[in-house]
Parts: sequence; C-alpha cells; structure tokens
Amino acid sequence: MDLTSLADSLVRKNVWIIGGDGWAYDIGYGGLDHVLATGKNVNVVVLDTEVYSNTGGQASKATGLGAVAKFAAGGKPTPKKELGLLAMSYGYVYVAQIASGANENQAIKALQEAESYDGPSLIIAYSQCIAHGIDMAKGMEQQQLAVDSGYWPLYRFDPRRIDSGKPPLQLDSKAPVVPLKDYLYNENRYRVLTHINADAAAKFLKLASEGVKTRWKKLEHMAGEAVPSGDGAPAGDGGGEARKPKMPPGFKPKMPPVKPSSTE
Repeated sequence: MDLTSLADSLVRKNVWIIGGDGWAYDIGYGGLDHVLATGKNVNVVVLDTEVYSNTGGQASKATGLGAVAKFAAGGKPTPKKELGLLAMSYGYVYVAQIASGANENQAIKALQEAESYDGPSLIIAYSQCIAHGIDMAKGMEQQQLAVDSGYWPLYRFDPRRIDSGKPPLQLDSKAPVVPLKDYLYNENRYRVLTHINADAAAKFLKLASEGVKTRWKKLEHMAGEAVPSGDGAPAGDGGGEARKPKMPPGFKPKMPPVKPSSTE
C-alpha cells in the first residue's frame, strides 16, 4: 500500500472560516449561529470593519451607534450588535475579541487557544477600513485608541476554565482611560455628523459613552463571577457528543405516571 495516499488522513486538520462583519453580523448570521450551535470543532474569524466594506460602505448590524454610512446618513440610530456576548450565551463556544494593533500578544494567544479548543470558536478581530475616514497608515494607533476608550474591549471566553472553577471570561484590557470622543472623532464616520447635525452628534456621543460604561461593567461582572467546578459543558468533536452538565448527587428524574392504553 502506498502510505503517501493516506498522508492527509494522518494529519490533524484545523478548519478555519474567515469572513467579514456584513456576513457574520447580518446577512449570514443565521448560518454562523448554526455552525456554532452544532458544537463541531470549527474556528471562525470575523474581520470586523463595522460596515459593508466591499459593497460601498453600507451600514450593518456591526455599525456603531451614531456612525454615518450609507442607509444611515443621519447617524446609525441603534447600537452595535453584541456578537461576542451572543456566542458566549451557548456556554460551550470559545469566544475572543482582539485588536492586534493594541495587544499583539493577546491576539496570538486567542488564536492559539481557539485552535486548541475541541469545539467551536469565534474570534472577532478589529479591522480598520478606508470607510472609517482615517489615515490608514495610523490604523494600529487607532486600534489602541479603540481599546483605551473602551470602544473595543479585549477579552477571551474559554469554557475549559469552568472545570477548575474559574470564570470562563477573562478581560485582557483595562477599564476605559481616555474619553470615547477621542476615539470617535478621530474618524470621519463619526466626526462628520458634528458638522451636519451637532445636536444629534452630541446625543449619540452621550448615549455611546453610557453604553461603553454599561458594557464594561457587565463584562467585569462576568469575569469576576464564581463558577462551580465541573458545571461547564464545552463541546467535543471527534464524532462524540458535547459533555452534559453534571447533575446533583442522588438526582433522579421524575417521570409522570403513564396510563395503559387499550389496544381494542
């Protein structure tokens, strides 16, 4: 037998799906959600530009509150969809939010952990875009501002930590240290509204700033929650089922009485 024909079967395969935010947050979200829900060992990377970059800059569910884009000329009136939190709600999906320009080591670590996790993973990566209206040569600096202002918190949600009684969520960035406007108004997509409608811009800034504080408190609370050891159910691949949550000692499900049915 020619063993070279079997070489591909002897090597561990890593499946990676890479897409943009228009697909992941919007038109393809149903498919993405289905893939994550299966519990299969597949890795997903979302390059998040917060706008439909390839089709002309239309607003999507990833677009931030108050950002100006096509179909949102007066500023997007609703907040950005929390894709990471939605994925965390399954409890068995590895989730990370990264920005290589702000913390390269955290980004690398998240990718390594996602690859090693025997279950679905989702990496949301900050991706600057010409539609943001910035000097693209300073994109990495803008990523740092996004993190420092709390606009883009860095975190890793690893279900494996539950087995040792640790919270699955780890915050990799600090609480906001610069005003949100220092980040927002460094980009034309937010700054332009101050010239078009200053009152609306001020309102959006206030709401967005409050949203940043609320989200940070929520993430901070999640990262500090005590978790009973062994209660997690991270998914496994290899053709097997995801591990079931452990039941209390002596637990026996009560079955309702069944009346015999007549066959006549």
